[in-house]
Amino acid sequence: VQLQASGGGLVQAGGSLRLSCVASGRTFNNAPMAWFRQAPGKEREFVVALDTWSSRTYYADSVKGRFTMSRDKAKNTAYLGMNSLKPEDTAVYYCATRSGRIVISSIGRAEVYDYWGQGTQVTVSS
Repeated sequence: VQLQASGGGLVQAGGSLRLSCVASGRTFNNAPMAWFRQAPGKEREFVVALDTWSSRTYYADSVKGRFTMSRDKAKNTAYLGMNSLKPEDTAVYYCATRSGRIVISSIGRAEVYDYWGQGTQVTVSS
């Protein structure tokens, strides 16, 4: 499975961006999809994940109400809509998936995902 993330850029605080993550190769339509981010000097952190089996989406508290994750199975693409962006949202954003179902309690853990995109830079200026 190959994941290609895109859509990052430079935006002013309060602005919006939409990231895309296209999956190719062997894709897993029932696999969870997630977004993580990593700011300079910080550890990779969970942003949001979509559990396809339950159709539930799980958000980090820091992005609830501002970010929205969606998925288009026909296009093998996941999206991350980001509104009301803040300077602290500045990071490289990575999409991830895995080859099987996931235990919900671990959905925010990076180590449970097998496949990662290359990342796309999001910079929010104040």
